[in-house]
Amino acid sequence: MTLQEKLALIVRDSRLSPKQKSNYLALEADSSLPYLSISEAVTQAKSTGIICDMFEGNAPFKPRYVLPDYAKFLQQGSDYLELQAAQDLDEALNALTIIYHHVPSVTNIPVYLGQLDEILMPFVDGLDEELIYRKIKLFWIMLDRTLPDAFMHVNIGPSDNIICRTILRVDAELKQIAPNLTFMYDPDITPDALLQVAASNICECSKPHIANYPIHKNAYDKQGFGIVSCYNSLPLAGGANTLVRLNLKEVALKADNIEGFFSQTLPHYCQLTYELIEARSKFLHQESHFFDSFLVKEGLIEEQRFAPMFGIYGMAEAVNILLGNPELSEVASEKPSKHYGHNKVANDLGHRISAALDSIVKSTPVTYGYHGRALLHSQGGISLDIDVTPGVRIPYGTEPDPISHIRALAAHHQYYTSGISDILTIDETVKSNPEAMYQLCKGALSLGFREFTANVASNDLVRVTGYMIKLSDIANFKQQGSRTNTTGLGAEAAANTGILNRKPRVTSHEQSPVYAK
Repeated sequence: MTLQEKLALIVRDSRLSPKQKSNYLALEADSSLPYLSISEAVTQAKSTGIICDMFEGNAPFKPRYVLPDYAKFLQQGSDYLELQAAQDLDEALNALTIIYHHVPSVTNIPVYLGQLDEILMPFVDGLDEELIYRKIKLFWIMLDRTLPDAFMHVNIGPSDNIICRTILRVDAELKQIAPNLTFMYDPDITPDALLQVAASNICECSKPHIANYPIHKNAYDKQGFGIVSCYNSLPLAGGANTLVRLNLKEVALKADNIEGFFSQTLPHYCQLTYELIEARSKFLHQESHFFDSFLVKEGLIEEQRFAPMFGIYGMAEAVNILLGNPELSEVASEKPSKHYGHNKVANDLGHRISAALDSIVKSTPVTYGYHGRALLHSQGGISLDIDVTPGVRIPYGTEPDPISHIRALAAHHQYYTSGISDILTIDETVKSNPEAMYQLCKGALSLGFREFTANVASNDLVRVTGYMIKLSDIANFKQQGSRTNTTGLGAEAAANTGILNRKPRVTSHEQSPVYAK
């Protein structure tokens, strides 16, 4: 199909709004540019699906993810935006509404909206609880309606405060796909009662993510971090200049045996991944002029705080291939005992692969990185992935019970600084017993999970890779489209990647991954 034919299909698509058509047309224009100069080996790895550049454009002119220091913005105002420092909650919310429209990302919509409770708490003195609730509710509705993209992400916690509790209240009430939400949990700071509220919210609307704050905090310097997009952890006042991912399934298929995989095949394709990372980062930092923007000039981001994300996916398939396990479709038993997620030998091999990747990433310098390094990332998949499982997850439809699931994957979490997520699908009976969700969450975090995430089987609002969709929106998408940009991705993922095959599992408050036998 020629470029002109592609453009014609976009402008005639009855499911797309004018704004969505503009976005797709811009993507086609971006893709029509010549690709960056890369070696034939990298070109071959890209074309055969071993390495993926995540569709960031042939000549990247903006970072994938940007995390401005919104607290600094509210305190100092902005010359570029002609805004004074915020003096009250109304001015703070208005200023944030304005700047969000000037923060780029791979989706053209900001993926990080800030640690909202922390940055808004200085403006709530003298305001009663119901007034704060009304203001936050209107702000929450505005975000969903004017920035309709489920990769947009708010952080709250770990402290107990009125903004944090109000956001949890509003989010459970409205059940919007946007913004995505992470609640930071710190056992030394967060009261159990607040964690119970967050866990109860998961039962209601499959949000928020619950992040292990001490683990994330210790991975970064004092300037801090934020969690953005699906579940990606990155330096505050910085971000990710690019994300390149490596398909471990395809790497395993190239290996003659397990030892050859570790000694030759994996290092070789990691080296090619780094070549692509360097090419993409170099163009962004040296030729795009992005870092001449007001965000840099006003001190809201710093160029040296951007890092490449070294992503991986297909861990399950890689392990099963290396062990010679049959295809899951050929396994008659409901519990494939020799397979990844169910068997100690398979799980240990997966952990060994993660450790090897961690060693490679921590020892390989990059020109534009966080303290000179990329950040390892368990990539949650995209809607075009077929017959390959996201990140280090257990293949959909073969998941064990929630406790076994957590125990099988917990050891991976120590390695993936820039994000890792396992989505547990819990039976709807948990709604009448939210204490069970609370215990499961607390147990997972105590075993080293960087983040706890769960869907509840009967909820209309569910997670795809890490972003939210409504099942009802997917059902209507083919006929009438959607005002939300990410519904199309969710519909494609439902058709291609098996996300609707996740098995709901029953959990009870008598069990947690810590003490269950």
